[in-house]
Amino acid sequence: MTQPVATGAVERLGTFQLAGEADGLALVFSQPLSFWGGIDAETGEIIDHSHPGLGQNVAGMILVMPSGRGSSSSSSVLAEAIRRGTAPAGILLERPDPILAVGAIVAEFLYGISMPLVVCDIAGIVSGDRVAIGTGADGRAIVRAKTESLPLRSPGCFP
Repeated sequence: MTQPVATGAVERLGTFQLAGEADGLALVFSQPLSFWGGIDAETGEIIDHSHPGLGQNVAGMILVMPSGRGSSSSSSVLAEAIRRGTAPAGILLERPDPILAVGAIVAEFLYGISMPLVVCDIAGIVSGDRVAIGTGADGRAIVRAKTESLPLRSPGCFP
């Protein structure tokens, strides 16, 4: 369910695979990403040479993609990235992913660090949108996405 909440903003309900709260800029991919061989857990950088996000960094972002991809070892890479602070702040998926869920659950259990993992409609969210993940009164995930607008500056002006 998607509802407009203000100009440039949408709110949608989702299902938690792991509950939590997060806020950050969206990093959106149309292709799934494997954490095993796809992410450097020490830096959060995407290292999969076949992925269009090669060289981008997931640390602190809200990672948005259709699903996870690949090896069951992705759960251990995600858990390690969460421990190191190089993981996304949260992950939004169109389809449940038990491998990523295991990684997030293990990190919460072992390290006491929570990273929400939500299944919801991701249509219309674009890279650079400000995304907030919260919990509704009914325990469902609430995802708010708002287009970030940067102030216009004249050429040659610096902040």
